[in-house]
Amino acid sequence: MKIIEDEMIKIAKLAMLEISSEEKDDFLKQMNKTMEYIDKINELDTSGVEPTNQIFELKNVFRKDKIQQSIDPDELKKIVPDYKDGYIVVPKILE
Repeated sequence: MKIIEDEMIKIAKLAMLEISSEEKDDFLKQMNKTMEYIDKINELDTSGVEPTNQIFELKNVFRKDKIQQSIDPDELKKIVPDYKDGYIVVPKILE
């Protein structure tokens, strides 16, 4: 499948890309090269290949919940710059 310039301009607009007149030729060549590759892939016989949406096996790594001793509030007060009413006070970053 070959892409013509009008189609390339439409695709660029849909992708919200601003393409200068100097870039048009390069962009069109790149898109057509990509389409040639896709056509080549489409020639493969994939009738015996099961569809997939994930190439790596996903599995969650869970750990056992266990109760642990937290840092002592008195020790925490010693190592943080500002501590008030049981909370660490940090600088405001949003107005």
